[in-house]
Amino acid sequence: MASTLEKFIHSLDPRALPRVLQIQSGIYFEGSIYEMFGNECCLSTGEVLKIIGFKINKLIASICENNEVSRFSAKVELPLNFPGLYKVVADKTPYVSIEEITRKVSIGPKRFGHPCFYSPEDIKLANLTIKHGEQITFNSVEEVNGTMAVNCGMVRNNQSHSFTLPLSQEGKFYECEDDQIYTLKEIAEWKIPKCRNRIVKLSSPLHTWDSSNPLPENFDGCLILTPVYEVQAVMKFRKDIVHILSDLDVEVKDITDCYDISSFLQPLSLEDVFERTSKEFPMVAEIMEGPSGSQKPYNLLPTGKEIIIYKKYQATRVLASEIRSDSPKRHFLIPTSYKGKFKRRPREFPTAYDLEIARSEKEQLHVVATKAFDSPHKELFSVSVGDQFLVQQCQTSEVLYEGRKKVIDVLACEQILSDAYKKVLLPMYMEGGFVEVIHDKKQYQLAEICKEFRLPFNVKVSVRDLSIEEDVLAAVPGLQFEEEITDSYLLISSTSSPLESWEIPVYRLNMSVHLLSKDVQTTVPPATKTTVEEISEEQYYMVRRYENQTLHPPPRPPKKPTTLAPKPGFAVPKQGVSDVLQAPKNFCVDTTKKLCSNQAANISELQVSCRNDLVHRENKKDMTGKATLVETSVIKGLTNRALGKCETEKEEEEEHNYDYVDENIIENIRKVFQDTTVRNKHAHSEGRR
Repeated sequence: MASTLEKFIHSLDPRALPRVLQIQSGIYFEGSIYEMFGNECCLSTGEVLKIIGFKINKLIASICENNEVSRFSAKVELPLNFPGLYKVVADKTPYVSIEEITRKVSIGPKRFGHPCFYSPEDIKLANLTIKHGEQITFNSVEEVNGTMAVNCGMVRNNQSHSFTLPLSQEGKFYECEDDQIYTLKEIAEWKIPKCRNRIVKLSSPLHTWDSSNPLPENFDGCLILTPVYEVQAVMKFRKDIVHILSDLDVEVKDITDCYDISSFLQPLSLEDVFERTSKEFPMVAEIMEGPSGSQKPYNLLPTGKEIIIYKKYQATRVLASEIRSDSPKRHFLIPTSYKGKFKRRPREFPTAYDLEIARSEKEQLHVVATKAFDSPHKELFSVSVGDQFLVQQCQTSEVLYEGRKKVIDVLACEQILSDAYKKVLLPMYMEGGFVEVIHDKKQYQLAEICKEFRLPFNVKVSVRDLSIEEDVLAAVPGLQFEEEITDSYLLISSTSSPLESWEIPVYRLNMSVHLLSKDVQTTVPPATKTTVEEISEEQYYMVRRYENQTLHPPPRPPKKPTTLAPKPGFAVPKQGVSDVLQAPKNFCVDTTKKLCSNQAANISELQVSCRNDLVHRENKKDMTGKATLVETSVIKGLTNRALGKCETEKEEEEEHNYDYVDENIIENIRKVFQDTTVRNKHAHSEGRR
């Protein structure tokens, strides 16, 4: 029976693919050429297509009033990247069976793939009765004891219950209200059921509006979304994949049951190739649809190219992100074969809890406080900006709170004073700020860092990988190694010039091939080319879905007693503003300080990375192995009202070693101090008037 292409695709279950269709009639007459996404295909009457996939390409939106299309609303096209966040309005039409839900609703491993329904009637199971109106979460579909069923869950009286519902279970099932917000792309991928439209409500108004926006200005109502699918198909006498929009005005007929489907080329995704047994490798394939992107080796894999796929395997990568305060950050996956070298960069720690996580047995963690903290307990230490600590260990301590003794987790540290060390306790919940002081000037290979240090870890490329034509990491000012991941790869090379091989990711590369019945000349792959893969923001969060969730921060601290006086925004070290801070011998203090004026109406925080020259003096050797202290001049002339000058005493070159500050940093510091001085003088003159 013939139907429109749109109706057929809207009702097609993806699990029923592939399907063979025959063009019956339409506006595309015999021999006409149709072009879509740069691919030309002839849609003649009687033409046969094999549908291998489809996905939502765009959405047709109409303004909704009372769950119906407004009489005055024109239909507009919305791309999937159209801005805004939206709430899904629950569908009032019930589903009549579990089987219908699994056929029309997306159920998958992502958090978006767990739809919730309720039944207006009780459902009696073997060991549980689901009461009417209780929310049922659909988690996955699988075979249980030879019967297809849905793994479900529900919460009753703060207790979770798991159970299965067979696909044959009938009844009325309604969508539950969804209080989450989604982008249009997320809604298109997960929240539009087959054969149904979806009503959404704009959750937050669009920040910008111009004449090109298809929606009315200041629109904050509901929209009815109808999907338009992009259909991927294979034609009888073509070696590439054609893309057709589902809203073409053509009629088609499903002839799958009476057609030899093997007469078409069989396109395989990289996932399909990876699922083949290891004995089937190596194999020769021709690319039917090449990947997009300009970075190697993707730009070497055009449509029609023949490649050798040697093997499949799991490989380790280090996930790294660019260190920068503004967005967007660049993200990379670095192979362990990377031959460049790295130098350490200071890490920043927002809480004492982060110091405990970063602490290691190999070396003592030395940090400088960049934010003041006033302890609500006299048993614990109050931190001032510029205080230096050596982190020791986590322990418990008894404190007095509202007249009662309470045991809390604390971090034992040693504060570095001018001529001694002072044992102090910092509350683990402390919301402060610390910057690591780096004493290690060694250059590390990637494998050494992963073996010897805990991630996350901050570095900068000191020696680039000379085996790579353009090492993208060398141009990045700083990198944070976040975690090691294991991913699936295929090892490939070109059949025409198999001089080198590349690793290509299975799950991040959109590429289709078909296998050729050719013998592989050599089963030993050539040397593998090291490739640093730069990934998008979306791919980054997909990779991080396996992030370890076992470590959780401690609970937030209790409120401070109201009797405590508030502490000024900038705390001066206890030695006094004219006193000097002390640093261990040969320590290079790289600290970020937040300076703020007490009287400013609009408080602004400035982080200044200031590397101090160290002036040494003779001291006796410390037999305990602790660092010997030397005198360091860091801050002079700080007042409660204004920022002072940051200056370092200069000594003779033959007597001392120097670590120099970058000229740009010096210039920025100079500008800040000059601007502050001008503002203070102006405020002082206004006050005298």
